[in-house]
Amino acid sequence: MGLGDIVVVPLALSISICFLSCSRDLLFVHAKEQNLTVTPINYDLYHSSGKFLEEINALVNRNSDMLSLETIKAGNKGYGAEVTVVTYSKRKEETDERSKFRILLSFGQHGRELITTEVALRILYILSGEQSLPNMDQASLNTTLDKLVIKVIPMENLNGRKIVEAGDLCERRNGRGVDLNRNWSVDWGKKEKDYDPYEENPGTAPFSEPEAQIMRKLAISFEPHVWINVHSGMEALFLPYDHKNTTLDALPLKRMNSLLEEVNNLHFQKRCVVGSGGGSVGYFAHGTATDFMYDIVRVPMSFTFEIYGDGTASSRDCFKMFNPTEKTSYDRVLDEWSTTFFTIFKLGPLRLGDINSKAPAKLDTFVSIDEYLDGYLMERRNRYGKKMEVLDLGMQEIRTYFRLFLLSSVLLMFMFCSRISKAKANRPVPAMPL
Repeated sequence: MGLGDIVVVPLALSISICFLSCSRDLLFVHAKEQNLTVTPINYDLYHSSGKFLEEINALVNRNSDMLSLETIKAGNKGYGAEVTVVTYSKRKEETDERSKFRILLSFGQHGRELITTEVALRILYILSGEQSLPNMDQASLNTTLDKLVIKVIPMENLNGRKIVEAGDLCERRNGRGVDLNRNWSVDWGKKEKDYDPYEENPGTAPFSEPEAQIMRKLAISFEPHVWINVHSGMEALFLPYDHKNTTLDALPLKRMNSLLEEVNNLHFQKRCVVGSGGGSVGYFAHGTATDFMYDIVRVPMSFTFEIYGDGTASSRDCFKMFNPTEKTSYDRVLDEWSTTFFTIFKLGPLRLGDINSKAPAKLDTFVSIDEYLDGYLMERRNRYGKKMEVLDLGMQEIRTYFRLFLLSSVLLMFMFCSRISKAKANRPVPAMPL
């Protein structure tokens, strides 16, 4: 045996031992994961999506003097979705909603975050008067609500929610695997080093998903003064931006931050993280709803709320990670956060001042023709009661015809100018007198 053999044998032995050790560790981890108890949905606390929507319909029917419901449908390339919108407005026949302070709330954008939809239902019950807030003066509350129009999307991602209820408790995406909070146009499609295609699939293009299309139309036509996108996973009160670590010093963002700090002190004893999403959450998110609302729709107060998170839960135990699993914490979340929303309803108009003031920091952003047409058609549908299916069926054709019109106009202008130039070139030059 040579010197080379003496060196190779221990080396090979070391590699083998290392391999066996790693294999043992992997088998141990796999066995541990196999034995992991995954928390199921507790239907004693949580509503199934079907019962949830049935309860909301019944609530609206019992309180039709102040609540109305609309189910908006849309489709794209064989995939269809529907979004339920509940509108609260007292004395809605007597006053124009455009003269009131307008608030748009979205819950359940990610299917696995069931607790957010439960908070939406609690808010609707309080708005109807069938439930009340603890330690809240009802007369003062009524005075505040008289001046508001509130649109609540209680479950934005119904298709994704159904997948969760079928057993995939970690699913956050919609029915065809797209993250609806990455499908908006501001900074769409950019990927960070830790990008997870399963978690953050942005879709094939901005607004490729019917759910996002519906939300965009609704926001453009409603023109809210306050937008809140409600999630779970931690406890936080976020303002723009999600796609960069920047919080501008402009007055609107200072005003938003001041409001969130006050809410955090009042209801959470400074427990919540407050700041920009991109600067506070630990990663950048591109193509989010809140960044679009602030930059494009120009909503003066645009927020993302994270209302619950269990940091001790395994990453595979998603229901426990994103939702309280026992009644005490479930009730606490509903009480704290429903009270928080009504504080926003009261303080929002006071902080913003003139309800016609809509001047966020970025004033040089233009709305695309697609966004304008979508909002315009949504507004006409709301006003004249046209069916959503008819309008959605015509949207692609309208876009196509508009672009063809622009192209043909440019071509005709080019041909016209070319003909004039040729005519001038062939015209005989008359003799000029001296």
